[in-house]
Amino acid sequence: MRKVSYLLLGLLFLCGCSNASAHLKSVQSDAGDRVTVGKVQREIRIGMPSAQVIEVLGSPNIVSTDENRLEVWVYDKIATDVAYSNSNGGVWLIIAAVGGNAGATSTSQRTLTIVIKFDADKKVRDFAYHSSSF
Repeated sequence: MRKVSYLLLGLLFLCGCSNASAHLKSVQSDAGDRVTVGKVQREIRIGMPSAQVIEVLGSPNIVSTDENRLEVWVYDKIATDVAYSNSNGGVWLIIAAVGGNAGATSTSQRTLTIVIKFDADKKVRDFAYHSSSF
């Protein structure tokens, strides 16, 4: 019975371990709702009504007017991804009562700026975007 208890304890301990990429996928929000360059390229079109733009991209961060008093919407998105991986030699801790720690952190940032210009009828007359990652 004691052997089975140690086996179950070991399995539970190992099930709790995951690498950083697996953990990152589990905590990230649904990518379907994210504003991406691909979404802009696929779905935003000249002549599209402003209501449809909101359906696709959501509400803009900035609403202003240009030199002709026509509406301009700006979507300015910034994302920071931080992944941390920690390994503490758990299997060795159970088997031989020895262990060690090792860890790594990775941070990256992405920006996406979308500028959509509307005509007098509130339809897209032009749009541009800029994306960067570092």
